[in-house]
Amino acid sequence: MTDMTPNIPEIVEEVRVKFERYEQALIDKDVDVLDDTFWESPLATRLAMHEHGYGFDEIHAHRVARPPGPGIKEERLRLDILTLGRDFANVSLEFKVRGKDLIGRQTQVWARLPDVGWKVVFAHVSTVEHDALW
Repeated sequence: MTDMTPNIPEIVEEVRVKFERYEQALIDKDVDVLDDTFWESPLATRLAMHEHGYGFDEIHAHRVARPPGPGIKEERLRLDILTLGRDFANVSLEFKVRGKDLIGRQTQVWARLPDVGWKVVFAHVSTVEHDALW
């Protein structure tokens, strides 16, 4: 049976480092790092407000077209990392949307894959009105 121990500290830290690298690459529009973060597969998915990237090639095309800059994240409100065993993680970020009364939610499913290491295999970004949460 596979070990599914939650939140082994060193595994959480590995994923946190990868996540922070990705977040900085969004700001810098470092397409190489953004591409390196995602699983290079037609099965990878990234769904966001203005993007439905089904497969690595569609995700990459959006990255190239996206303008550089800080993006929609004004302030982090909550970051949760859940790891199960040594090869699976879920990262959830809640943030204040820049210049709007909206809360953003970002979820990434990470897997440690043979020969390539930690990769995002699924990601989703959405917003909700701030008042809807309270």
